[in-house]
Amino acid sequence: MLYELYEKRIRDGLTVFPREICLMISGDELERDSSKLLEILQWVKEFPEIKSCIIHISSDSEYIQLPLSEMEKYASIRVSSSHGEEMYGCGALDVLIVIGKCGRQEICDAVSKIAESGISPEDITEETIEENLLYKVTPDFIIKTGGNHLTDFLIWQSVYSELFFCDVNWHKFRYVDFLRALRDFQSRQRRFGK
Repeated sequence: MLYELYEKRIRDGLTVFPREICLMISGDELERDSSKLLEILQWVKEFPEIKSCIIHISSDSEYIQLPLSEMEKYASIRVSSSHGEEMYGCGALDVLIVIGKCGRQEICDAVSKIAESGISPEDITEETIEENLLYKVTPDFIIKTGGNHLTDFLIWQSVYSELFFCDVNWHKFRYVDFLRALRDFQSRQRRFGK
């Protein structure tokens, strides 16, 4: 009862939201509790101001069990791994689930594509690189649960993202922790590198 009142108080005080949110977890954390993905999607959908959710699963294994049949009821889901991309669902929330991709490799691949296209080095701009990146996202807010280090996923795209590190491990991440993260985002003054 007390937690419900506390959650309501935090929720009622939220007025500023990220447009695009990213959660970073490990394959081991997901194996321990894959249903947490569904739970978090339900939390995100409560806030229509959040238009998309990116979930990065750092794992060497390409065979990650995802509760897709349940998740696709809530969101339009794109799953990206070294096997390619697959689309699921039809919900209003856009969800990108990326398994095992590395940001450094994404940048190397973009540079290779630019080199193959014949663009001269002096004509390469930030926009040229961005056009050749695999993921056309710019998360406003990145949440990393647990004690593990931050991965290099979206290293280019997240340069102006707000980062939130939660001491709570993925399987114990609660709705109140999610609300606290959103409250923290709201309290920040974004400078976009200035």
